[in-house]
Amino acid sequence: MITMDQKRKEQLEKFQKQIQYSFEDIKLLNKALTHSSYSNNRSEDLEHNERLEFLGDSILSFIISLHLYEKCSDVSEGQLTRIRANIVCEQSLHKTAINLNLGSYILMSRGEINTGGRNRTSILADAVEAIIACIFLDGGIEKARAFVMENLNTIISDAMNNKIFSDYKSYLQEAMQKDSMGELEYRLIGEKGPDHDKTFEIGVFINNKVSGKGFGRSKKDAQQQAAKDAIEKLGIKYE
Repeated sequence: MITMDQKRKEQLEKFQKQIQYSFEDIKLLNKALTHSSYSNNRSEDLEHNERLEFLGDSILSFIISLHLYEKCSDVSEGQLTRIRANIVCEQSLHKTAINLNLGSYILMSRGEINTGGRNRTSILADAVEAIIACIFLDGGIEKARAFVMENLNTIISDAMNNKIFSDYKSYLQEAMQKDSMGELEYRLIGEKGPDHDKTFEIGVFINNKVSGKGFGRSKKDAQQQAAKDAIEKLGIKYE
């Protein structure tokens, strides 16, 4: 378990005031704001936020799905899926983290800090998911929902009004199904860089033929860029 000194407790107290939620178990918040690089560089068995990220991803998806279901009664399933993906994507979560100045609260290794970890999209987006999970575990789904609706409100509104578009994967999938274009698969072509700063190259294959390629700091981001490239090369029009 992570040991907290007075300085860390004060830092977490400041963050709680910022998000207007007070934890019954402050250790949950501390874990949500601990990157794996921090615990990996220490001899003690320290907990980090990766499992919370996993849980938070599902909780966020549920909250957004329920909200869209209730508010968009005349929108098709495919459109709802695309709107949701634009809200829960890495870019939107990164924007949320920047608004919360989240990078300044995350414990991470010195090496991670020196290579830009406090501003890295994947680290910040994952931390937002971890925070959603720890609020859910500490206070329940309504408290988690309140956090999401408060901090992603503008993103949700923009997505519902078609002001943002980033889910190229869902759009490509819909277009393929609509026109019976065949089988779609994403494959890792290559990766480069150290573990803390990798760049992934992903190819999107349609009927076993590469139709687009993309690069990203995460596989998810690279897949989105590959789908975008395929959409453009195939001449698929946005509707």
